[in-house]
Amino acid sequence: MRKGLFWLNDKQWALIEPHLPTNQTGPVRDDDRRVISGIIHMLQCGARWRDCPPDYGPYTTIYNRFNRWAKRGHWRAIFEALARCGKDGVTLSIDSTTIKAHRSASGGKGGKHEQAIGRSRGGRTTKIHALSDPDCRPCAFHLTPGQDADIAAAPALLELAPPMSALIGDKGYDGDGFRAEIVDRGAKPVIPNKSNRVTLHSFSKRAYKGRNVIERCFCRLKDFRRVATRYDKLARNFLAAIHLAAIVAYWIN
Repeated sequence: MRKGLFWLNDKQWALIEPHLPTNQTGPVRDDDRRVISGIIHMLQCGARWRDCPPDYGPYTTIYNRFNRWAKRGHWRAIFEALARCGKDGVTLSIDSTTIKAHRSASGGKGGKHEQAIGRSRGGRTTKIHALSDPDCRPCAFHLTPGQDADIAAAPALLELAPPMSALIGDKGYDGDGFRAEIVDRGAKPVIPNKSNRVTLHSFSKRAYKGRNVIERCFCRLKDFRRVATRYDKLARNFLAAIHLAAIVAYWIN
């Protein structure tokens, strides 16, 4: 094996393999371990798919596998299966990060908003909303155009959340409706009050110090260059890249 290429080791493969789809019709798939290793390598290096090293096989095979499984929701299913292995009832953290959309991300069917690309102070951007457990491991993702407010996307993200004891968020999540949703889920909101709030809510400043786990989670995901910059035209493919990056960075590492 050439140096500098990513290959799933035996331990990592043993964790992923049980969750691969088995009900696929058509010809027998190429070596799953080799192809998935190639996909992960491309997510890490951020190169064009056609520049995929030949060690992984034809680049068309690598891209087609990534694209088809993204369309069928397989990458998300593998991520959710592994994320369910975490503990329920823990304190989760919520936040978002803004990703610059490369010009190659233009042209997705349905237009920019349909593909979660918008205009913000950073230009054309996509916003990744995420939930993280106390070990910095992400357990849910949601995409919106870059200009969308964090609290507007929070309810959709909360629908994907596992059972939790508390939810930590910054002032951007300070809204009565969202606080009520958290309480309805049997959790305690740990959110500071906005400066213009009339009725103040109490929160644990000590617990709030744990919010940095979500920031560290985003930092590690951005080690994957195809996550740090969005090149995918389709939101579903970009989200699939995020799910796969999270699997490698946190759930099988």
